[in-house]
Amino acid sequence: MTAFRSRALFVRLLAGSVLAIAAPAVAQTTNNAPGAAAARTEAPKARPWMNTALGADARVDLLLKEMTLDEKLQLTFGYFATNADWLKTPVKNWVYPKDGLAASAGIVPGIPRLGIPSQWQTDAGVGVASQRGPTPRLRTSLPSGIATASTWNPELAQAGGAMIGNEAFLSGFNVQLAGGMNLTREPRNGRNFEYGGEDPLLAGVITGHEIKGIQSQHVVSTMKHYAFNGQETNRNNIDHKIGEQAARQSDLLAFEIANEVGQPGSVMCSYNRVNGHYACENDWLLNKVLKRNWGFKGYVMSDWGATHSTSEAANAGLDQQSGWAFDRSAYFADALREAVNNGHVTEARATDMARRVLWGMFSVGAFDKVVAGDRATTIDYAAHAEVTRADAEEGIVLLKNTAGLLPIAKTAKSILLIGAHADVGVLSGGGSSQVYSHNAPANGLIVADEFPSGFPGPKTYHASSPMKALQARTGATVTYLDGKDVKAAAPAARKADIVVVFGEQWTGESFDVPDLNLPAGQNALIDAVAGANRKTVVVLETGGPVVMPWLGKVGAVLEAWYPGTAGGEAIARVLTGEVNPSGHLPATFPASLAQTPRPVLEGDPKLDRDSHPMGNYDIEGAAVGYKWFDKTGAKPLFPFGYGLSYTNFAMGGLTAAPQGKGIKAGFSVKNTGAVQGKVVAQVYVSGAGWEAPKRLGAFRKVDLAPGSEQAVSVTIDPRLLATFDVASGGWKIAGGDYKVMLATSAADVVQTVTVRVGAQTLDRGGK
Repeated sequence: MTAFRSRALFVRLLAGSVLAIAAPAVAQTTNNAPGAAAARTEAPKARPWMNTALGADARVDLLLKEMTLDEKLQLTFGYFATNADWLKTPVKNWVYPKDGLAASAGIVPGIPRLGIPSQWQTDAGVGVASQRGPTPRLRTSLPSGIATASTWNPELAQAGGAMIGNEAFLSGFNVQLAGGMNLTREPRNGRNFEYGGEDPLLAGVITGHEIKGIQSQHVVSTMKHYAFNGQETNRNNIDHKIGEQAARQSDLLAFEIANEVGQPGSVMCSYNRVNGHYACENDWLLNKVLKRNWGFKGYVMSDWGATHSTSEAANAGLDQQSGWAFDRSAYFADALREAVNNGHVTEARATDMARRVLWGMFSVGAFDKVVAGDRATTIDYAAHAEVTRADAEEGIVLLKNTAGLLPIAKTAKSILLIGAHADVGVLSGGGSSQVYSHNAPANGLIVADEFPSGFPGPKTYHASSPMKALQARTGATVTYLDGKDVKAAAPAARKADIVVVFGEQWTGESFDVPDLNLPAGQNALIDAVAGANRKTVVVLETGGPVVMPWLGKVGAVLEAWYPGTAGGEAIARVLTGEVNPSGHLPATFPASLAQTPRPVLEGDPKLDRDSHPMGNYDIEGAAVGYKWFDKTGAKPLFPFGYGLSYTNFAMGGLTAAPQGKGIKAGFSVKNTGAVQGKVVAQVYVSGAGWEAPKRLGAFRKVDLAPGSEQAVSVTIDPRLLATFDVASGGWKIAGGDYKVMLATSAADVVQTVTVRVGAQTLDRGGK
């Protein structure tokens, strides 16, 4: 897809896809909810808070004046809207809200007399997900979060967010549990596929733009999982230790940037503990950092099952208990009303909790453009397929291409595809974020009986066949083998002009992978096939980094991640050269786990939820990913920022000078090859006394025709020149010389200049 076409789709999504419709009936309160209806039933004669000329703050003020305490508390308590009877006990029981949407994440009942709509919640960051049940809703899926981060293209991220936000709205939802932000500290993390990679600037910018896109559709987006939810093993109880300076310069900086870019209406606190306190009752994380330092005006919702108390959580900054069926008690139902009555939680704090929920809804227009149930028949799936395909194409990373094996030669007569069900579809990640393809059978499954059948499964493939897409684009005979018989694969490979082996690694919520190998004997399969035919291409569909013991034997490698509901077409277009690959890695690929901060994963999956395992993030501190490799001198398999192209680029002419409290850098990029292509120019900066030798300071993706050249200027955020001073609670830039480096990856610096910067003190917002 051309840049013009992609931009046109983006504008189309933002220009009126959402309709103004009448307010729907609201969900009933249940036996566990605050008893708002009994307190006041008359509707006010006027609703001045519905004046759209007013800002969100003023509208919230007007509405709060009309609300009773019980009505305010009603906004702080959420239900799981899907059948969860297996969680019921004699002392933990509930009635399902009548207006909860089937197979959805949850509902917070609204207040009809005041025109406050319910909060209908859906997972997650790649599209409208479905929870349990034989007939899931079928929708469009974006590529995985790590794939979108591989585009290094904020505009694409925002267009993708707008697309899934539109589908959420037309599916009856006004809250989308998207915006995954956790840095890739642990390459085995089962949810790395949902997130934005290892660097705070890249992750913050890309995820922030996705949030911005979602909220353009009058849907509240979350930012999650706040914070340091870096692994799934013992995720409910592990206690991650990290110093404040390291925290502020790594994961928290990513959240801070995303908050500034996307301005999310909500933040979801995570399951784990941080420095001794659960994230959802962590005063430092929620009150001090998020609300006071960053000025966050929205509400903090818990993850499903992450609330552990009433007064402690409310006073620490939690504003809404979500999906309470997963918690041990209805902490924010009658118990919160009692806590306010007895003074353990002040009425002012209860009002603040409601204020924040209302602000999040007003800020995205959820009062003005109210959802009206499931109108999925009006979704423009064809247009949305183009959005997700463009994302997948720019996220595919060309890691190796010996002797120009790719794109596939037009003279090829026979192409053999092996493995990963490439005849019918492409893999997706598992768990609560699972989207089922709109073009799949009613049960959402194009491959039946894949293990596991229960959560976080079933292992699901999107109905986008690489084989069919290749057959439509080449004159070659394209055949498929499942790859289960290695002995049969090698002879078949010898007969083909070119072989494409699809290597897969399924990851998902609630578990971490045991190592970085492709599972189920796939490394042996690739080794055997490459030994039989040197023209072997490997296409990886993985949730994160993997090792490649066969790398020296294959001709080309593409990392396609989980490429979404148009992923098969995207892969085929890249393989044939219809699209020039332009993805760059958002995470380092280690050569082995021995190179990482934790060769052995911390925690123990056999521990119960009352245990207290420790996780030591002070090992690497803020030196996450490429910074750790720079610091230790270890050589990774592939460095952060790496990505090849079918053309060649030249970069140079680097200049840099102080501008305000930051640095402005300029340089030129030229396409010296024969085909149009895109490249990510990366600017790193190096200062004394940092956590690692260098940091990513800025980046720009440039699209160039053959022979064309472009002048580029970027600005380095002052925080990326600074260290966080814990004593003063702010950022400080040390005076002195800083190296500014133009690069194509963290390991490939093209040019370096030195800039003298004066000492600076930044405000709490890093400005």
